[in-house]
Amino acid sequence: MALTDSAVRAAKPHAKACKLFDGGGLYLELSPAGGKWGRWKYRFGGKEKRLSLGVYPGVTLKSARERRDAVRQQLAAGIDPGQARKARNLAVAGADSFEAIAREWYAKFSSRWVVDHSDRILRRFEHDLFPWLGQRSVYAVGQRSALRHRGHQEQRRRRSHRDRGVEGRHVDLHAGHPPA
Repeated sequence: MALTDSAVRAAKPHAKACKLFDGGGLYLELSPAGGKWGRWKYRFGGKEKRLSLGVYPGVTLKSARERRDAVRQQLAAGIDPGQARKARNLAVAGADSFEAIAREWYAKFSSRWVVDHSDRILRRFEHDLFPWLGQRSVYAVGQRSALRHRGHQEQRRRRSHRDRGVEGRHVDLHAGHPPA
């Protein structure tokens, strides 16, 4: 049975999250805090997936159904709606991605630096920052992601030092020198 707007308005939060089903994979998820999220459950590539269609009352039941129908057409065309949304968000973030802004900053200030310093800065960006933060919007890069990145950077530095030590011993042994 399809949901009605009055049933959605009257829905009260429970101790655990619960779902009110509408049909065609569309359901309303009620959180214990009182939030009401319109979601769509679908299968792509043999896996069950979910897609958020908006928060009630900002997105009405009627518009959630329209959104569901639009993404169903994508699914019928062989496109994963979740991946399509992620790609669209990345394209929007492309102009203000961390990498784009960092490269603009580098272009603006690198002419004032010594060539070695300039090369070292760009190399550090490319090796240490861009793989983890490059495609993210500068607005999405916060203190937590920077701290998480700092952990990756520290692990990479330790591996680099360890590998240099192992390679040095390997070369020394083959050259006939006693290990250090």
